[in-house]
Amino acid sequence: MEDKRIIKTKRSLKAAMVSMLSQGDFEHITITELCRNAEVSRITFYSHYNDKYALLDDIFNDMLRIGTEDYYRRQEENNPARRLAAGYVNMLDSILELYYDRFDFFQHTNPEKNPYLASRFYSIVLETVEMHTLHVKKRLRLKYSPKKIAGFVCFGMLGFVNESHKEKTPLEEIKQQARELLTDLLKSGILTESEG
Repeated sequence: MEDKRIIKTKRSLKAAMVSMLSQGDFEHITITELCRNAEVSRITFYSHYNDKYALLDDIFNDMLRIGTEDYYRRQEENNPARRLAAGYVNMLDSILELYYDRFDFFQHTNPEKNPYLASRFYSIVLETVEMHTLHVKKRLRLKYSPKKIAGFVCFGMLGFVNESHKEKTPLEEIKQQARELLTDLLKSGILTESEG
């Protein structure tokens, strides 16, 4: 377990990064400004991170840990039989819950403003869904590779959520509609091969 001082320092650096993203894009954030905002010396920064990209990866890793824990909790509570559609819906709910709980950070993953953040966010979500799909593949015969299914599910859902935002659809309605769309898709059998 990390020392309390290290945890406090990293927390300050992460908070400063999120705060600075509200003021400008990621590419223009300097280590000097970041350290000034976090009230941390450059030496201290470099004792924990190689660069600002490593700090950002640490923020994403925190999010991934929180989302993964939430997903496994949902699976235990809502899907002990490990049904296909329910598993993906639990994953979607975990991603959306984390996204909106930490919107102060995720609002900066816009590809036009912060392409690196957008790319990291998309790749982490894609890898997470692909990992889930690999587990599904152990139980079911899939028509497509886990990578293709993950790409389809992730980018389709992301597009759906983004368009819903543009239409100013309320959050709870977005969640419900996204669940219904994903469930209908998975129950259609389009992704799995029939036995026999």
